[in-house]
Amino acid sequence: MTLFGRHRSEPLPVEGHLPGFGGATGWLNSRPLAAEDLRGKVVLVDFWTYTCINWLRTLAYVRAWAERYANDGLVVVGVHTPEFPFERDADNVRWAAKDMGVEYPVALDPDYEVWSAFANHYWPAVYIADAEGGIRHHHFGEGGYEDCERVVQRLLGESGREGVADDLVSVTPEGFEVQADWDSLQTPETYLGYGQAQNFASPGFAADERRTYLVPESLNRNEWALAGDWTIESGAGVLDGSDGRIAFRFHARDAHLVMGPRERGTEVPFRVLLDGEPPGAAHGLDVDEDGHGTLSRQRLHQLIRQRESIRDRTLEIEFLGPGAEAYCFTFG
Repeated sequence: MTLFGRHRSEPLPVEGHLPGFGGATGWLNSRPLAAEDLRGKVVLVDFWTYTCINWLRTLAYVRAWAERYANDGLVVVGVHTPEFPFERDADNVRWAAKDMGVEYPVALDPDYEVWSAFANHYWPAVYIADAEGGIRHHHFGEGGYEDCERVVQRLLGESGREGVADDLVSVTPEGFEVQADWDSLQTPETYLGYGQAQNFASPGFAADERRTYLVPESLNRNEWALAGDWTIESGAGVLDGSDGRIAFRFHARDAHLVMGPRERGTEVPFRVLLDGEPPGAAHGLDVDEDGHGTLSRQRLHQLIRQRESIRDRTLEIEFLGPGAEAYCFTFG
């Protein structure tokens, strides 16, 4: 039952007032938007960071709403608030927005000023404001698509717009935007930096020191390990040697890893194995059937997308050169 399944005629509460975007350090796809630019508009604010798989799985809907309701008076504003250090780089965000087809206005929020003004705590997070600037609905995380779109339609109607569509957008997500296989997903998001790491199985852990690690003979579900010379920093694992490996025992259709070369402009080849074999048809977007891929940019990489029944599998990523850094595994 959706928000409007029983209470479609009930008034939406006012949850606060749209605080604006004065803390943004820059904008993509738009000049800076001030309060007067948004007066009389319904505004949907979408907090995101470009490596977040949870946000990526909402993007097809946000993009479709921006396109469908633009002429009816909806303004979609993406607020890019970074999780990882490299996401603070405006050039990286500009590349990501173009690559992902984000064409609506984006406020750059590397200092968390807009995030704090909204008292936000989540990626993704949607806030919808009426034509007078009152926030009338919010949603944190994935899902809630029908509720959000119905609020947009309702607020556009209340603002005096006529002929606003009353059906829902139809989207066909592809790539990273495909919804998770929730029924089979049994492995959580897992960070490799010691600040948030869990289930690390290699013996001899040391923070901020170069160490030689080994992968145990076997891993339990949701455990991960390193092989080779690594420095485990607060936010990432950094490969120091000329080759190294990450192993992870997981249970999910999709496996992703936020990673990239340590130095801008360099490349690090890598190879993915699934239970010790090339992934074949189970390869993700960023590797071929033999498991080969190349790190050329710090971003989210899809390593595995299984097409058959899901069970516990062991994923291995072998880096064929130094200078790789790995931040966080996500699954779907």
